[in-house]
Amino acid sequence: MIFRFRGGIHPKTNKLTHDSHTVAFPLPEKLFIPLSQHIGKPAFPCVNAGDIVKKGSLIGIADGDFSANVYSSACGTVENIVTMPLSNGNACKHVVIKVNGNDEYTKLEPLVNPDAHRIIERIKEAGIVGMGGATFPTHIKLAPKNPVDTLIINGAECEPYITCDYRVIIEHIEDFIGGILIEAETLNVKRILIGIERINAEAVKVLRAATADIPEISVAALPVKYPQGSEKQLIYALTKRVVPQGKLPSDVGVAVSNVQTAYAIKRAVSYGEPLIERVVTISGDIDDDKRGNYIIPTGVTVKDIADYVSANNYKKIISGGPMMGFALSNMSVAVTKGSSAILFFNENKLLSKPSPCINCARCARACPLRLMPMYIDAYASAGELDKALKYGAMDCFECGSCAYVCPAKRPLVQAIRLAKKTIKEKKQ
Repeated sequence: MIFRFRGGIHPKTNKLTHDSHTVAFPLPEKLFIPLSQHIGKPAFPCVNAGDIVKKGSLIGIADGDFSANVYSSACGTVENIVTMPLSNGNACKHVVIKVNGNDEYTKLEPLVNPDAHRIIERIKEAGIVGMGGATFPTHIKLAPKNPVDTLIINGAECEPYITCDYRVIIEHIEDFIGGILIEAETLNVKRILIGIERINAEAVKVLRAATADIPEISVAALPVKYPQGSEKQLIYALTKRVVPQGKLPSDVGVAVSNVQTAYAIKRAVSYGEPLIERVVTISGDIDDDKRGNYIIPTGVTVKDIADYVSANNYKKIISGGPMMGFALSNMSVAVTKGSSAILFFNENKLLSKPSPCINCARCARACPLRLMPMYIDAYASAGELDKALKYGAMDCFECGSCAYVCPAKRPLVQAIRLAKKTIKEKKQ
């Protein structure tokens, strides 16, 4: 089977940390843990200044179903609750914890032979969200309104530089597979597809060996192409099913999960571990011995990471991948459940100044959703949001393919992102 989708690009992969084993990141003196690490309402703080917390203590209670619990990622004393920025520029309350150096871990009760309802309740209780970047609450995704017959595990990791999921597969294959099977049991599906790019040949080999006796699981080695890891493109590449605009994967009988999400589910269900840390790729124009894949507790700031890797003089820092990530203007931004990478670049990587559109239509050819980015950009810049909406501004998932191929260096993604935000605000 040929696993392909329309559009897309082929940026240099720069997988500089492919062979970097995961290592624990040293705890800083203070953690700044955001109460909004997910799509939906921020969690309510349930601690006050002066409270003593342990690693695994609940510090934020989900505000309804479309939210997620937040736990302390270290032992210490709650110093304050302050409002600070997130990587996307929004702000939310953060619980500031002064770390005391203890390592006492308060875990949930491990589950033995739980049914689907209990699994979903545990996932909700543990605060697990999609860890591929979207941070959609996982307990909602695993209880779809429409029946699904296929579970897809997104191991494409198509963003340049990022290798954290690859390392989780290589180093934690048993718990990763265990998490997949828990998800499949919860969804009551018998067909599981794991999509992973061919550049990750060692992971493909490990996966096929680990699943040889599990007939429900198929491992698909995908062509190296961006945005292979986009949900709709991956679904089409693996199943040839098309998710209509404005619809969800469950509308075509599919559920999609991320590598580290599946791993976190196994840890929460079988070992009682809430989601308080994740593997993050640290890379870019930094020393070889500092690049790597680190197990980082939530609440560690970019400033802490920059100090550790001696990267305080770099000109551009990106949270996430270079295609869909956010360039940071503030180093107080903290690692969250959805942080896949922190990348440091020198001035040679800065974009040149944009010039007027030359009407070459390269952006339209690269767009995997068949949108017309040049028109959305033009109308958004002119303030004609009704026309930007007509050309599909709200359907764009901001993959950055259009901006990558634009010879005029137009900030197409930023223009579309601003248009979407303004349209949403006007609707509200």
